[in-house]
Amino acid sequence: MVGVSDGQTSAQAPAAARTRVGRPLLSLALASMMDEVHAHSGAVYLLAADEPVLEMAVMAGLPRAFAAPWERVGLSAPIPVAEAVRERRLVWVRGEEDMAARYPRIAVVLPYSFALAALPVATETTAYGAIFVTWPGSHPPELSERDQEHLTAACRRLAVRLERAMEESRPPLPEPDLVAGPAFSGAAGTLGTVEAARMVSRLPYGLCSLDLHGRVSFANPAAAELIGVPASRLLGNQLWAAVPWLNDPVYEDRYRAALMSQHTTSFVALRPPGDWLSFRMYPSTTGLSVRITRARAVAEMSRSGPRSGEAPARLVTISQVLSLAGALTEAASVQDVVQLVADEIVPAVGSQALVVLGSRAGRLHVLGHRGYPDPQTVERFDGLPLTERTPGTHALTTGVPAFFDSRQELERLYPVREATPDGFAAWAYLPLIASGRPVGTCVLAYAEPHPFPADERAVLTSLGGLIAQALERAQLYDAKHQLAHGLQAALLPHSLPRLPGIDAAARYLPATQGMEIGGDFYDLVPTEQGLAAAVIGDVQGHNVTAAGLMGQIRTAVRAYTTVGQAPEEVMRSTNRLLLDLGSDLFASCLYLRLDPAHGRAVMARAGHPPPLLRRPDGRVRVLDLAGGPLLGIDGSPTYPTTEVDLTPGCVLVLYTDGLIESPGVDIEDALADLGQLLTEAGERPLDELADLLVRHSASVRERVDDVALLLLRARGDGSRT
Repeated sequence: MVGVSDGQTSAQAPAAARTRVGRPLLSLALASMMDEVHAHSGAVYLLAADEPVLEMAVMAGLPRAFAAPWERVGLSAPIPVAEAVRERRLVWVRGEEDMAARYPRIAVVLPYSFALAALPVATETTAYGAIFVTWPGSHPPELSERDQEHLTAACRRLAVRLERAMEESRPPLPEPDLVAGPAFSGAAGTLGTVEAARMVSRLPYGLCSLDLHGRVSFANPAAAELIGVPASRLLGNQLWAAVPWLNDPVYEDRYRAALMSQHTTSFVALRPPGDWLSFRMYPSTTGLSVRITRARAVAEMSRSGPRSGEAPARLVTISQVLSLAGALTEAASVQDVVQLVADEIVPAVGSQALVVLGSRAGRLHVLGHRGYPDPQTVERFDGLPLTERTPGTHALTTGVPAFFDSRQELERLYPVREATPDGFAAWAYLPLIASGRPVGTCVLAYAEPHPFPADERAVLTSLGGLIAQALERAQLYDAKHQLAHGLQAALLPHSLPRLPGIDAAARYLPATQGMEIGGDFYDLVPTEQGLAAAVIGDVQGHNVTAAGLMGQIRTAVRAYTTVGQAPEEVMRSTNRLLLDLGSDLFASCLYLRLDPAHGRAVMARAGHPPPLLRRPDGRVRVLDLAGGPLLGIDGSPTYPTTEVDLTPGCVLVLYTDGLIESPGVDIEDALADLGQLLTEAGERPLDELADLLVRHSASVRERVDDVALLLLRARGDGSRT
């Protein structure tokens, strides 16, 4: 259960897993620490012995369900306790907005007002875990020096005790979480249990008590009558589980908000068929007291407060957050991120339009937008200097969110917007901060005036953090994507040379997975006496290394061809080069020496798929030529050659395996289909035929491999038309 960091372990650590002691070391330390600094909840984490993971050992003050997503936390996670261990320092989160900006994953799930401190439990050489404690949202924005000293000293003492326990092979036993005592013990002690119950039963409004888990521990007769559920069915059950019309995440969220923030919260709910009830929750560290009364008339409520369906609620549910986070991990490009935000977030938060802004070379750039009737309204901001005073540039450069609940408020602060109306009435400008720096701004626009209460601002800011992380990855992917395509374009021929008696066409399609760069290549090289050489090959792998090696092989083949080597010699020389380079990669290759004047071609093959030959009468033949091993495997291979008739009208189809290989498709069937298509369409112009062949490929839509295709048609007239 207990692990160490910095690569240092105690000699007794293995034995520690075998014996345990019963003293509640962690619970006592946590309770004492919380009491010293007047915190209302906290938890102790211990480092796992065999992996870089913090595991929650004890929680106090709140049900563990509140921290369920973080019962196991990787040391690399952007979570305060993990950061405290990594950096060996106290991490202070002053409140709701600070949490949303720095730790959006937590703030989205717990969008409540509370402050948090996380500290490492560590000696000079060894980290054993971490502790966090929380305070209500009313806590001052800074942690006092006294509290810092108390927390630091307490964590240091706990680390020393854990070190001693490990040396003595006495790691801590699992300990129960610390829960509060009976909610009415004080009243019972003062008035007597019977008299306290009598007093509460005489009150004209409903009263009930919830424990920290939301279970009803007491309900007076007025509460049972107002709710319409007997007290016997309420006791021991969670309020929203016992009352069908309260079984809504909105109401459970109010209970969570009250416990986390220790602030009084309320909501209004409709008891069918038409009775409105008001619930007001008064939290403490032992649970909640709930006052239930009849609400004001609905007409009056609409002027001064929310209705049931408009009760303050979490904008995005936990399930939506998990779905969104999973989807964001799959967003590859910037446009993927923009589309995902438009599809998932915009509807969830009730906005009608979206703009994602970024910066480059000191200027604002529109990365994408959705929902604007006139796109020029947005695009006119593209290229705007970051020094211009606009809400978009301000949020991007400062990292501070801005919310405008009406057009008047926006135009009062930014008069320039009067000249560029977009038809919307409220806006949220969310800075997208990743790795501690702004990477862009997400603008959400609303068709009607829209107030932004504090909890909604926190949720939106948290969502901005999730979007920022995806956008940062997407921008890096797009940069790599452009680099890959630039490298691939530089290594492949920009155009095919004009050859006497031969028409040629080529196509290259990158894989649709990974970096979209690979080792497939082709070339057409004119030589003396009207001859020419054609080559196609495939270097193992789909990365920059494979592409770089492909460029070396293509250059070498050109050089060997130019000095007049025969096909088998070109293959042997290229194989030797690959071995001399010491690369772990290998390559397949097909090399042809073309003699259109005499209507023939001499071929050598190194583990490459066989070419197809279409005769002028439409018959197609798979040229299953004799060949040698893949290049880069054998130090002394032989590459036999085969001569093939290439009479006028013949079409040679050279390709890499990406054209015919696809999951679930038999290669023989794929070759047969390709041959049938070639029979039917072989008379078409080569460029048209090339497009048809790659479109027909079974793997063209979801390619796990790149595709190279080279078509050669013999004319036999000795000149090119």
